[in-house]
Amino acid sequence: QVQLVESGGGLVQAGGSLRLSCAQSGRTFSSYRMGWFRQAPGKEREFVAAISRSGGSTYYAASVEGRFTISRDNAKNTVYLQMNSLKPEDTGVYYCAARLAAGHTTKEEDYNYWGQGTQVTVSS
Repeated sequence: QVQLVESGGGLVQAGGSLRLSCAQSGRTFSSYRMGWFRQAPGKEREFVAAISRSGGSTYYAASVEGRFTISRDNAKNTVYLQMNSLKPEDTGVYYCAARLAAGHTTKEEDYNYWGQGTQVTVSS
């Protein structure tokens, strides 16, 4: 069973930065493509960023392109989301997810495992 645990959320002022981490249990982390999603109050969960197994390919939602950076450390079984120039509209619960199948996707139903989420609040 794969378990994902996010950390690093918090309250930050607009223009600030946060770094989220997601640690995966087990020894097969490098077998999974990893993604970050977020859910704002009253809205559906949406794709934020994804990274390939090796970390060589990354993908971003248009709303975060140029401000957020996804990366991974396969030796530490951890994926990161560096968030800069944060805006109030970035507020929400951020989830990391793991996908075993090949290919990039922004659909949450295509991911196999999910973390419990970490709250990010950006004040104006």
